[in-house]
Amino acid sequence: MQPMQQSVMEVSGLEESFNQVYEIDPLKDGRWADFVAGHPDACAFHSVGWLKALKVSYDYEPFVLTTARPGETLADGLLLCKVKSWLTGSRIVSLPFSDHCQPLVADGKTLAKLLKRARESQESGNWKYIELRPLPSVSPELFSELGLNPSQTHALHVLDIRPSGEEIFNGFHKSCVRRVINRANREQLTVKEGRSDEILRMFYSLLLLTRRRHELPPQPIAWFRSVLDCLGENALIRVAMKGEVPVASILTLSHHRVVIYKYGCSDAAHHNLGGMPFLFWRAIQDAKAAGAEQFDLGRSDLDNPGLISFKGHLGAQASQLTYYRHPTTPVPGPAAKSRIKLAQKMFTLLPNRLLSAAGAALYRHIG
Repeated sequence: MQPMQQSVMEVSGLEESFNQVYEIDPLKDGRWADFVAGHPDACAFHSVGWLKALKVSYDYEPFVLTTARPGETLADGLLLCKVKSWLTGSRIVSLPFSDHCQPLVADGKTLAKLLKRARESQESGNWKYIELRPLPSVSPELFSELGLNPSQTHALHVLDIRPSGEEIFNGFHKSCVRRVINRANREQLTVKEGRSDEILRMFYSLLLLTRRRHELPPQPIAWFRSVLDCLGENALIRVAMKGEVPVASILTLSHHRVVIYKYGCSDAAHHNLGGMPFLFWRAIQDAKAAGAEQFDLGRSDLDNPGLISFKGHLGAQASQLTYYRHPTTPVPGPAAKSRIKLAQKMFTLLPNRLLSAAGAALYRHIG
């Protein structure tokens, strides 16, 4: 997508009455699925399957703002979701648990109109804030002129998989990736993949280990089951096996020519086997064979240099991913950060059953 540079001020003289923008339910209005299927900037996060998983698991309410009148073919759409929480405050997010959600519009004028309506919806509905998670191609000025200011910044890594498999492999870091993949092959790691309960249980057992290492609760297993069921063949779990022992796992989402790495987990006791690089190489090869052109490695927190380096070692190009909010919310102070750190330490002490229960109780409030 070309950067949207058109200023909001350029359209200030146009009539922007409320009834020029329409709200539709993407889970019930079939036009949304058709629109997403044909739009070059749409990804798995825009899909009806992903929205359905959010609704089924957390009761979030997706909606789309568009300039298309009822019955007209959609030519644009700003996808949003209502997150209702007594704990963290009710808000409008585009989209919860999604690394990014590009506004599907052709120009800055249309985006400005939809953003203005989104702000009106947020303010008239007494929502705590509205948050947008666009790709870097959208000009920041479009958000700042409407009072949406940067709230979070992440690194986004995307790998171009149009070159030959040999070129992609040679683009991996020699010692950190290529050598490790060769080690995994010598160790005779194998891959199990699918959406079955058995595969999901393997993935989740590794996720519990990983989240405990990171001092965080896991999302409930029901969330992952919803993702697999609602996205069908567009969601897939791969598990690296050493004999009958699962050592690493990743969950990917696909839509058209883009595959997204969404979740990953591993057993630290077997990191020396190279399970994660092995799985990424397998997923990249499969994506290329299926006709994909990009492998989206997802967002990384800027305070996680190890993860950023790993994605860079896979040859992915990094860009800055900025989220925008209106109104801006305060940054947690020292006291709040101390409470968070204490809670994280407590998570490491919980048995798996209670750790999973903590995730089931909390995640609906943090989307």
